[in-house]
Formats: sequence, C-alpha cells, structure tokens
Amino acid sequence: MSDLFQRRLSLVVAGISLSCLVACSSSGKSHTTRPLPVATAAQSVVKTVAPSYAAPGDALQAAKVDPDKLLNRISWGANASSSAALQTLSMDLYLDQQLHRPNAVLPAAIQTQIDGMTIVQQPFPEMMFVLEAQREAAAQKKGSDDTLRKAYQQELTRLAREAASRSLLRAVYSPAQLQEQMVWFWMNHFNISNQKQNLRAMLGDFEEQAIRPYALGNFRDLLRATMMHPAMLRYLDNEHNAVGRINENYARELMELHTMGVGSGYTQSDVQELARVLTGVGINLSSTAPHLRSELQKAYFRKGLFEFNPKRHDFGDKQLLGKSIRGHGLAEVDETINLLSRQPATARFISRKLAMYFVSDSPSPALIDSMAQSFRRSDGDISSVLKTMFDTPEFAASLGLKFKDPLHYVIASIRLAYDGASIINTSPMLNWLNSLGQQSNGHQTPDGYSLEESSWASPAQMASRFDIAKTIAAGSPGLFRSENQELKIAAKDLPRPALANSEYVKNWVKKFSPQSQQALQQAGSPQEWAAFFLATPEMMRR
Repeated sequence: MSDLFQRRLSLVVAGISLSCLVACSSSGKSHTTRPLPVATAAQSVVKTVAPSYAAPGDALQAAKVDPDKLLNRISWGANASSSAALQTLSMDLYLDQQLHRPNAVLPAAIQTQIDGMTIVQQPFPEMMFVLEAQREAAAQKKGSDDTLRKAYQQELTRLAREAASRSLLRAVYSPAQLQEQMVWFWMNHFNISNQKQNLRAMLGDFEEQAIRPYALGNFRDLLRATMMHPAMLRYLDNEHNAVGRINENYARELMELHTMGVGSGYTQSDVQELARVLTGVGINLSSTAPHLRSELQKAYFRKGLFEFNPKRHDFGDKQLLGKSIRGHGLAEVDETINLLSRQPATARFISRKLAMYFVSDSPSPALIDSMAQSFRRSDGDISSVLKTMFDTPEFAASLGLKFKDPLHYVIASIRLAYDGASIINTSPMLNWLNSLGQQSNGHQTPDGYSLEESSWASPAQMASRFDIAKTIAAGSPGLFRSENQELKIAAKDLPRPALANSEYVKNWVKKFSPQSQQALQQAGSPQEWAAFFLATPEMMRR
C-alpha cells in the first residue's frame, strides 16, 4: 500500500478519532438507574390481552425520516439491496413487515452452507451424548495420553465456530434484518460465555431453540425457553442447585440481569426463595433417567437434555415478591415465570435496554415509560414494545447518531461492500471481531457486552477498525476461499468491494459531512476511496 495512501488515511484516522471522542463526551452521557419501588403481588397483576397488531401508520413518513438512516438502525447495515426492498413499500409498511411478517429466506448458496453444518445435521441431544462419551474417554486417559482430550476440545471449538458462522451469515444475508438484530440482542441479554466446560457445543442450539423462535414474540415465552435450556442451567450453575445444597447463582442473575434489574425492589430473601423454586431444575447428559421412588416418578419431567428431578426439589411453600407459591414441583417454575415477567420493574428494565440498543445510551424517562406501558398492556409482546418505540419522535431524531459496536461495524461494512456476493468463509470476520474485542459469546460474565458508546469509541478501537477497513477495501479474498481447499479462483475473478463505483454509495456520500466528502476526494484509487469510505465517521454510526 502506497506511502501516500498511508498519509492520507492517517488524516482520516485522526479526524474520526477526534469526532468519536467528542461524541463520547457530548452524547454518551452516563445514565443512572432510578430505584424502582418494591414490587408486590398486587402490582404484578395486570390485565392481559392478546397483542393486537394495528395497521401500520405513517409516523416515519410524517417525521420525514431518511430511509437509509432507518435501514442502518433497524438492520445490520443499509445496502443497495435493502434500499430497493424498502422503496417498493412505504417506510412504515416496511417496518411493519419486519416486525410481524419477516421474510427469513436466505440465498440458496448461504442456506446450503448452513445446512451442511454439524449443528444442523445432527440432533442436539444425540450430539451431546456423543461428546459426553468422548469427554469420559478422555478423562480415563488423563495423565497417560492427552490425544483424546485435545480432540474433544477441538471438536467443542469447531462446533462453537459453526454456531458463530451461522449467526454471521444470517446477519449478513437474511431479509429479516430486524429479527436478526433482535436475535443478537437477546443472545447478549441472556449472555452465556463460551469458556465454561462444554458450553461451546450448546451455543448453537441455545440460539436456535431458546432465542430465535421468540426474538420478536412474547417475553414470557422467551424467558421460559432460556430457563429450560441446558446451556443456561450449566452456565449459571443451576444444575447443582438442590434441596439442602442451595445454589443462588442463577436465581440472582435471573432477577438482576434477565428480568427486574438492580435496585428494583427485590431482596436477598427473594433471591433465596427463587433459588428454592429452581431446585431440581437441571440437565441430564445421559440417555437414562434417574432411579426414583414411585411417589416421585410422576413428578419427574424430561425434554431433550432438560430434566426436572423431584428428588432434588424443595417441595416446601415459598414467599416470592410478596406472593405465596405452593410447593408442587415443576409447576412452581411456570408460576414464577409469570410472576417475574409481569413485574412493572421487568417492563421498565427490558424497555430501557431495548431503548439503549435502538435509540441512545440515555433514553428519556418518557420513552421508557411509554414502552413499559406497552409491555404491560400487551403482556410482554416484544413487537408491540418495539412499535411503540419506533413511532416516537425520539427514535426518529436519533437516527444516524448511535455508535456502532464492533459487530455492527463489521457486518455493516460487509453488507455494503459485498452486496450480492456470497461469502463462503466467515473466518476473517470472526478474526476481525476478536481483534475488536467482541468475540462471539466471548464475554465471560452474564451481563453481556456493553451497549454504550464509551465502551467502544477509544482511539485503539478506531485504529483497529481502520486496519479492517483497509483489508476489506483490498478485497478480502479469504471471505471467498474455503479453509479446506486451495484457492482455485483467479484473483481477477474474486468479488471486489462494490463501493467506489456504486451509485447507491455515491448518493449516500452526498449526505456526509463536508469533512468526510473532502477526505474521500483525496483518494487516488477506488481501493483508497473504499478504505476512506469505511473509515468515515458516518460509517461508525447507525
């Protein structure tokens, strides 16, 4: 790469770093969560109705929203293809379809890649039984032969990489872009680290069975699905939670991170009582059921790897959030899910987090209140809450201002640069995300990756993004080469970044700041122009 290009790019780097730091100090204000009142059983009783989906209005059209900015917010990144799809409809109708009738059909070449993955071809319980047998065989050779242990660990890593690749391919290519955004949001909300035991092999099924079906559905159903997935029960240690040996870890995170939030009024006693409700809720990685006395056998329940073992359950009555829960086995869990999901604190906590993801780091109390009311009125219908948010002037005014985390930056760049080309190897993208500090399921603690600008807008982060911008602009041949075969396509035949010569991109650039347009004019080649474009402040925001 020429010295002139390096000098020009350094000017862009300096300008963007400064703009990002200024933005952090001005728009990235810290938000202090106000303590919420203690929730009582009476407060948790709300009149529930089936969600009614009104015909789309004209809020976005009336607000004269920029279509490209809307796409950049509700999708993983605007490109010519998504812009063409939006232009066949009004913005409001397009958003309505994304909320309620998304088309999730992938391009055939991408679907074929996904269909060939082990996590798709092999039933999850069967796969885990095989892996458990491998683990046990490796344990027997511990100290004498490390070959089996290494093979077992490598297989776990391969399966986790499949899950991460499938997620990226869907994010890049699925027409159901809002759904894909919400899948990641909930995966991050119900975060599970890939670094514990055999969780790497469970992440794909967790996304597919516990998150994806409910990403735009009912929060109560979503909460129940995550609560009964073996990945969550293993990650937060509830498989070790039993009568006489209480483990409060999952109960605490369930209230603090998944539903009500810190400072919302629950007490340590509530955590302890919730932990008692969850005793016996665990996993079984063998094909056989435990031996139980006849009077307990009818209370036993198993589905896949999920197991409720009544021998390990505390059948005493509980007092949770001011409500009495009679000890009667697994049904206590469903009763508790209803109780937690219908708390006013839960409505506010989930609404605020959604607003942080889609609007700003510091959403207004009025916006949170209106979203929380929609949450309670619809009994936790996620699409209804999102629609309430999308229809507000605050959402419209925020478009183009939300700072992209690494995942949004990488996916948006690929969607724009390679619109119409089919990636066959996501390894470069996974490596870029690792270098930017946002590895797939790599956050070790259950709070997930930060949604705030201040966590990502550092000079070091910007420098890494500029390196990635140069790589993408140069062609990124690794995206189109299988790891298992030599590159047989001539370099001239590889897909090239469709940026400098794209009419869509050129029209978009007309809306950029004078400083960004001036920087782009300094480019001496299409490759330099593409690198400059991907490094502009406008590409750092959505």
